[in-house]
Amino acid sequence: QVQLEESRGGSVQAGASLKVSCAASGGTFSSYVMGWFRQAPGKEREFVARITRGSDVTYYADSVKGRFTISRDNAKNTVYLQMNSLKPEDTAAYYCAAGLTSATNPARYDYWGQGTQVTVSS
Repeated sequence: QVQLEESRGGSVQAGASLKVSCAASGGTFSSYVMGWFRQAPGKEREFVARITRGSDVTYYADSVKGRFTISRDNAKNTVYLQMNSLKPEDTAAYYCAAGLTSATNPARYDYWGQGTQVTVSS
């Protein structure tokens, strides 16, 4: 059983940068593919980025490609999401997730954090 806890998000102006993290406990962090998802009010949860166990492969949604970077530190049991050039449409609750396979479908992930709010104003 893995517990995931995201760091606090924040409210920023468009064009700003923000980095959120997700600390894992209770399991073998390096055994899991890690993903970030987001959900805006009234919308379905959508894939943002994922990273393989050894950080060798990352994959991004087209909407964030070139602006967001996912990384992980297995020694610290932590995954990060660096968000640059933020846009108002990036406003959402951001969730980290752990799974055993690389996927964009949230149903393929087994463990979830509680979410952290990121708000981008124009």
